[in-house]
This record gives sequence, C-alpha cells and structure tokens, in this order.
Amino acid sequence: MVAQLLGLAFLFLTTSLVTPTTHAVEVNPNWEVVYQDTRVYGVVGKAVILECGNTLPDMYLWSFTKPGTEAIKAVVYDLGKGQRIQKLAETLGRLTIISNSAAVSIEKLPLAAHGLFTCQAFYDIEREPRVHYYYVHLTVRVPVSKPYLVLSDASPVEGSTMWMRCSLDNGTGPIQYVWQHETRSGNITTFAQGNTSVVNVTDINRNHTGWFRCQASNAVNSESSSRLWLDIIYGPDLPQIDVTPYSITERGYSALERETVSLLCQAQSNPVSQYVWFYNNSQVYTGPQFTITKILRMHTGEYACLAQNTYLNTRSRKTISLTVYYPPDGSPSCSVEPALNHTSLRLLCSWPGGFPSPSLHWTKDRTPVGQDAADTEQQTNLPTNTAILLTSAGLVSNNSLFTCMGSHLALRQTKECLTRTYIPPAEPVCFAYVTVNKQYLMLSCSWDGGAPKALVWWEGPGGHGRGGEENSNILILRYGTARNGLPYTCHAKHPLLAQSRTCRLTLEAPVLLTQRRVVSVYEGSDVQLTCNLRANYLPASEITWFNNQGAGVGDGSKYRLLRTSAWANLTVRDTHENQDSGEYRCSTSNAVGGSELNVTLVVKRHPMPPNATLVSVMYNSRQRNEVELEWLLETEEEQGWTGFILEHRWVSERPGRRDGSRPDPKEETEERIGPPVWYPNIIQDPEARSHTVVRLTPTVTYLFRITPLNHRTIGHASSAKTPAEPRNNIYPAVIGSAIGGMLFAAILTVLLLVFIIRNRNNNPRLHDMLFGSQHSQSRENINFPEDEVEGRSVGGTEQIGGLSSPGPSVALPRASSPLTISPLSATPASPASPASPATPPLEEPVSVTITVKATGS
Repeated sequence: MVAQLLGLAFLFLTTSLVTPTTHAVEVNPNWEVVYQDTRVYGVVGKAVILECGNTLPDMYLWSFTKPGTEAIKAVVYDLGKGQRIQKLAETLGRLTIISNSAAVSIEKLPLAAHGLFTCQAFYDIEREPRVHYYYVHLTVRVPVSKPYLVLSDASPVEGSTMWMRCSLDNGTGPIQYVWQHETRSGNITTFAQGNTSVVNVTDINRNHTGWFRCQASNAVNSESSSRLWLDIIYGPDLPQIDVTPYSITERGYSALERETVSLLCQAQSNPVSQYVWFYNNSQVYTGPQFTITKILRMHTGEYACLAQNTYLNTRSRKTISLTVYYPPDGSPSCSVEPALNHTSLRLLCSWPGGFPSPSLHWTKDRTPVGQDAADTEQQTNLPTNTAILLTSAGLVSNNSLFTCMGSHLALRQTKECLTRTYIPPAEPVCFAYVTVNKQYLMLSCSWDGGAPKALVWWEGPGGHGRGGEENSNILILRYGTARNGLPYTCHAKHPLLAQSRTCRLTLEAPVLLTQRRVVSVYEGSDVQLTCNLRANYLPASEITWFNNQGAGVGDGSKYRLLRTSAWANLTVRDTHENQDSGEYRCSTSNAVGGSELNVTLVVKRHPMPPNATLVSVMYNSRQRNEVELEWLLETEEEQGWTGFILEHRWVSERPGRRDGSRPDPKEETEERIGPPVWYPNIIQDPEARSHTVVRLTPTVTYLFRITPLNHRTIGHASSAKTPAEPRNNIYPAVIGSAIGGMLFAAILTVLLLVFIIRNRNNNPRLHDMLFGSQHSQSRENINFPEDEVEGRSVGGTEQIGGLSSPGPSVALPRASSPLTISPLSATPASPASPASPATPPLEEPVSVTITVKATGS
C-alpha cells in the first residue's frame, strides 16, 4: 500500500538503499499484543521509509531507542486528533508521515538515526482492540570517502624496499582495497588487492616506475585515489655512442672533412644522466649530443663519453676512435696562359689539399694529353699541380677544349674543370677620352675575350708608345700634345695567331655642322638654331653658343638651350627684328684644336594686310535688328593675315527747327549723342567675306567699318557706312497708297461741290446748308484749297494739317525706347547719351486722316 502511494521512483530508492528483513505476522486470538521485527538499511544523506503495518491504524506512536541505551523516546504519534511530531525528530533527519498510512519517511538521513524505531499501532478500538508492535532496526551506513595514497618513499633506489598505504577518512566496513599501476605508455595493471590498506614492496626495480593509485569499496560505494608518481632511481648503465654519418674503418669510425658529424651518447639512468665529452682526454662539450659542424682533419682522435648520475653519484664511460678523411676543397682549377712571348700555350691544373693527395690528368676533346703529343712537357713531380706546355703549332684548331680530371679516395665521383683556348671573337677596339680637369688625353686599346688574353701595345708618331699589356692598354698624353691628323696604332698579339692585329686612331680637331647657315623667320615667332659635331675619334668639350651680341647664352626667358655630347640647339623665343637679327656663333674644342660656326638669323616684319572695302551694309528684316555686311579685299593673294576687326558705333541726326533754320555748330556739338566710340568684334576666319550682326536696337542708327588684321600688323579701316533699308520695304508703298487715296477723295469732293453749285436752284436748301447765304464767298475757287500743312512732333506723333482748325492730318507713331547695345559691342553705351530718333518699325499700322473744308462765295 505504501509503495503504491510513493510511486515507482520512490520504490526504486527503497529497494536500492534499504534491505528489509520481515518476520511473519501472527494474529493472536487470545487478545495478546502482536510483535513484528524488521531490519532496514539506510545511507547517510539519503532517504529511508519505516513501515508501520499495512493499513492505517486508529492510533499509533513512533519511538526511538539509541543503541547501547534502554530509553525509549517518542518521535511522532497520532491519537486520533492529528499528527504530533516531537522535538527529538529534529535530530533524526527530516521526518514526515506518509498520508493514509502510519509509515515514516526520513530524508537526509543522519548517522544519529542509527538505532531501534518502534511503532505501536492500535486497531478496532471501538469494538475489540488489537495492538501491534512493529520493531524497525535502522542501520545507517556511511559511504567510503575518496582515499589518498601514501608512499614511504616516492623516489626509491633500484633494489630497495618500500610500502604503500591507502588511507580513508570515512566509510562503513568491511572495505576492500585494490592497487593499480599505470606505465608511461598508458598500460594499466592491478598491482595488489586485499582487505588491508598497506602493501609492502621489496626489491624495487626500474619497471615499477609509473603512476600508482588505490581503490576502496564497501557495500555502499567505491572510490579511487589520485595518481602518485613512483620514480625509481637507477643507473647510469654503460653508454652507447652513435655516430652520424655512420662509417666504420679498421681504426674505428671515420668521417669526411667539412661534413657535419654528430656523436650521440645514451646511458639508461634515472634521473637522466649528465654527459661530458672528452677529446684526447680534454673536456670539449657537455650534453648527450656532441655535434661538429664542418669537421676538419685536426679533429681526428679519441672521443670519450662520460655518463653521470648526480643523485646516486655514479658514473660510466665509453671511448671510440674517429678518423677524418678529407678530399681537396672544391674542384680542380685550371687555366691557360701564354708562354714564350705569346707564341705558345701553357695548361695549368691545380687542386691543392686532400689526404691522400688527389690524382690529376689532362684531356683534349676527351683525348688524353701526354708525352706522345708533339712538343709537350708534363710535370709529374707535383700531383696537385700539373702543367703542360703546348706550342701553337700543336693545336688542331681554334676553340679547343681541355679538361683536367681530378679524383680522390674520399670521393665517389671524379671532379673536373674545363678551359678553352680561342681567339677573341671581335677586333681590337680603340677610343680616346679626356680627363675631367683636361690635363691628359687617354688613348685606350682593348681586345676583350679570348683565352689566353692577348698582348696589347701602342705605337704613335713622335716616339709616343707604350709597352705590351694583356687584354687592354692605355696611352697617356698631355692635353694639347697630340699630333693632328697623324695615326696612333694599337697592336694586339694572340698565341693562336701568327700575325698581330691592329686598330688606329687619327686625332683631329672637331668639325661643327649646321642644318642652315642663314635662318629667316617672321617677327614674334620662336626659331631654333642647330649646331652638330661631326663624329671623330677624339671627343670634344661641350658646345657653347654666343648670341648676336657675342655673349654666351644659356637657358632663360629669352633663350632655351638643349644639348648632348654630339649637338647643341639654341632656341630664340619671341623674336624681334631689331634686337634678335644678327650673327650667332657656336664653338667647341678638343685636345687637338677648336672650331667655330656662325649662323645668321634674319627676323622680318609681317607685311601689311590688303585693304578691305564694305560693299554692302543692309538691314535684312523690317524689324531693323539685324544687319548683313559684305566686304572685298584689294587682293586675294595669300598674305598670311589672320582675320578682321568689325567695328560699329551709334550716330544721331537731329532734325531742323520748326522755322526751318539749323542749330549753330556749338549747339549741334552739345546735342550730339555720345562720343564717337567704336565697338570691335574679332572675326578670326581669314576666308570670311560676310557677317551678320544681330540684336540691334531698331530705333538707333549705326555706322559700320571693317579693318583687316595680319598677325601683329593692323591694316587701314574701311570707310564707315550706315545700313540701308531692305529692298522689299512696304513703308513707301503705304505712303504712296495714302497720297493716292487723298487725291481720289479730293477729286470726288470737287466734283460734288461743282454739281451742287450748278444745281443750287434745284436744291437751294442743300446749297445754303453747305455755303451759307453769303454769295460773295461762293466765288472762291475750291479746286485749289489753300491748306496749310505743318509737321509737328507731339508725344512721338507727326501731324500734317492746319494750325487754327482741325484740318487734314496724318499720324505717324514713333518708337520712344532707348538704344539697345548690340551683342557684338565690346563696351556698352554711356547712359548719359540720349537716344537718337529712329525710323518707326515697318509692321506698325499707318493711320491716315484727311479732312476737307469748303466755303461758298
């Protein structure tokens, strides 16, 4: 029942930690108390359940008796009015009553709970009471703690005795002990086991070295200790010497010179041995491995290794013999040199050093060379230095190959060197140069290449010469002492040639050349004067330029100088006719002499451009805001001119006074609009013969003129012209139509008046209405009316008609806006200048009003 209440998990806990022992329950029919004994095992810190029957009693009482005493003390009870836990329960763990039963659960079981628990249960109290005593003997076990290993000696000497102890702080017996041994390689074995915590080990050896641990276990658990290292002290054993590279001879070990030899000494010992190396009984190194880099023959001798165990103060020693065999260094060196005043050859082969000495011999084109060859001599008394004398007649041909073969006992392969005899491929080269301070002239002659080197010597006029030297020779002459036009000869002799070869230097003074002796340019341009040095054997000093004033020139704002060792060009900038025309001179010199060259510069002015004439200046529209201009030149030949200057200005024509008189000159000058300022417009196309000026002010009258421009020369301006009206202008037609209409109206009016006068008797009222009753006025000739016509300008309108009465008049509107500056003008008009009256626009309508008044006689 209790197991069902606690569930499967709690049931697993009771079965793993508690081991009950239950006696059969006896029910006494004679009303006696029934007793039942049970044994339960618990673990410190865990939980345990103490059973009190299978059913819930009416009343129960739990009590505890400590082992070794007879006192029974109440822990918890229930007399029908609920559970009552006593203070004693606090010392026995965390005690709780399981619901629907009298079983007791104790959590975090302490060691003080070890003892006898008694449960007195009362059943059927109201009828026939039954009393049961449940004795629960609780045994509290303690798990083993982590053991620790104790060694009597952590570093025993090989052959001695020691003991190991596995100690515990807690744990309920019986306890079993197991010792384990782990080697360096990680192999684990059981060293000893039993129920005692101490193990004695006799006759310790080096195999016992390793990790040791102990394991303690009881009925509750099992624990292992940490590892302890057992270090066995032993040695050293007899050393073992390994030689690298490994080579054994009758005398012991051997090595080749300049090799790296390593001597390794190993002796079993704990702690690790200290090694000391001896060479011929002299200490040379401390350490297990003695390395000799690039071993030499002087290192031959006895090498001993001494191993020491400083802990035990024990030693062991071993000696070996090392012999160093060495070949000569590198490879044989061979050469060929001239002999018998460059008429024969001598072959030299040398390979010094080595033990034993190397063996040398010559071959020509892989054929042995020896006494059988004609005119040969071989020296055999020096095995490391072999020389053979060969005459040029003994050589088969040019470019022969000779090989010196060298062999040594310490080498697996032979070594060789090659030398070749051949004539220099080119010819002797001669050249001359001057020292920096111009004190000496150096004549150099060389014949590079060839084997052996050629013999070179100089021969010159006047006893100038130099003895023979190999490959190159320099003849030194004082500056200025060289003979002009006379050759200096260099001779070169090679053993393979019967005749010598030569090269010559003929020393000459420098010669200057130019592309043009006379240079002509137009004023304002840049011109370049050239001066070149003709190639010769003797180098010249730097080329110097002098201007037309005889002064030396260099880079600057006026002159630019470009030069090399062979030429110098002078550029004259922005030439001027008077300042830059004249003779320019370039000069140079060398160790033999000097040279000068004159170049004449002629600077010419640009010619005057041809005169231009305006042939057409006309408005191209009724708006009078664009003018088309055409012009012609006096001559169309190419003159080098670059364009035109088209100029314009404003003009004003002030009308006369009303009385017909003209203003006086002073008044006319004061009323003139502005000064005569011309505004230019540049036309850069020399082929242009026409131009259109746009954005003109229609109310302004302009004057135009054109001036040709030739580079820096300006020609004469043409005559100024005012634009003409276009040919298709309708303004005169409108005026003509108006006058025609006026005449036609006048004729009709006269005819009407004549008709009325002649028929005045038929229509007297009409006659009186037109002419009145004064018959004297009807005598006036109406065909010739005396009308006054006067033009006035009021508010920009001209009126034509009588002054006293509203006679016939014609209204002509005028533009009153000021002059607009042309976009081609460079300077705007002065705002103080009044605007000139201009012709009204053509598109404005013309209003004509004709009024006729007739009076009768």
